[in-house]
Amino acid sequence: MDQTVYERGLKRLKEVDGAAGDKVIDSLADISPDLGRLVIEFGFGEIYSRPGLTLQQRELATVAALTALGTAQPQLKVHLAAALNVGLSRTEITETIIQMALYAGFPAALNGMFAAKEVFAEHDRLQQAQQQAA
Repeated sequence: MDQTVYERGLKRLKEVDGAAGDKVIDSLADISPDLGRLVIEFGFGEIYSRPGLTLQQRELATVAALTALGTAQPQLKVHLAAALNVGLSRTEITETIIQMALYAGFPAALNGMFAAKEVFAEHDRLQQAQQQAA
């Protein structure tokens, strides 16, 4: 294992997904730690660490792709939260999902928007809890 790529990937995963990224990797530990390692090394150590796109641009592309797939709701929710985490606005996210209605169809866009609604509500709940704790 190339520790440099792994460490770079782990750092980028935390930057993008925060604790949600750890949960995904941890959930693979008992069934396929190798897949978790590949997500970190290839996904985040190689792809997410490339120059040329900002993290916001990468997350918009990911939200668009996962919305268009229409079959990746858990992953879409993780990346919707990541999109907020890297500084995208709700308008940028919802407009990206609306754009997918043209290319992936209304069912995919509707499912994506309902996922965004859930993620936005959870994001609001977490922010309120943090403000109350402070």
